[in-house]
Amino acid sequence: VYNILNTLALEGIVEKNRDNQRYRLGLTLFELGNIARANFELRSVATSYLKELNRQLDETVHLTILDKGEVLYIECFESTKRLRTYSVIGIRAPLHCTAVGKAILAFLPEDEVDKIILTKGLEKFTENTITDPQKLKEHLREIRFRGYSTDNMEHEEGVRCVGAPIHNQECKVFASISVSGPSLRLTVERIPAISELVMVTANEISRRIRI
Repeated sequence: VYNILNTLALEGIVEKNRDNQRYRLGLTLFELGNIARANFELRSVATSYLKELNRQLDETVHLTILDKGEVLYIECFESTKRLRTYSVIGIRAPLHCTAVGKAILAFLPEDEVDKIILTKGLEKFTENTITDPQKLKEHLREIRFRGYSTDNMEHEEGVRCVGAPIHNQECKVFASISVSGPSLRLTVERIPAISELVMVTANEISRRIRI
């Protein structure tokens, strides 16, 4: 039991009172609770907007958050079409080759981007995956300029996605949304129109969060 408590103390989950040698809950649980509450509030705010985006395009819509240098999928509304991308709620994905990931990565401080590249690497998933750090940074500058990101079959063959960032009360990007589907339907020609809807939806969610 002592070894377990010592491990929990090292992680900040419990703290030892030096006066009476008793243990109490640590600040890490408080931080985790705040993260869980923020995610619940984000999903609560975003749901109606995501459903509407899903209804307009009838393509799969995802909501993700930044977590430990990756994106974590926390909500999804699937297309009704037989050929579609499916829900991946609870799954993590890289930042450098997904639309939801690049929508976040493009707005992070450069030193944080460098740290993520160093620790997570730039794994090659398809022939379109950007694996050169300098090319990726140039691509991220383009995303910042136009306000939306794309995954042009960079994470999975035959799947194309369009994403946009979500800002919190401090105007920092911490989450993102995307529309994804088969590349046969989400053609390059459709991206400008889809990107407008995705950006409007992301901006509306961000505005609601800041109220």
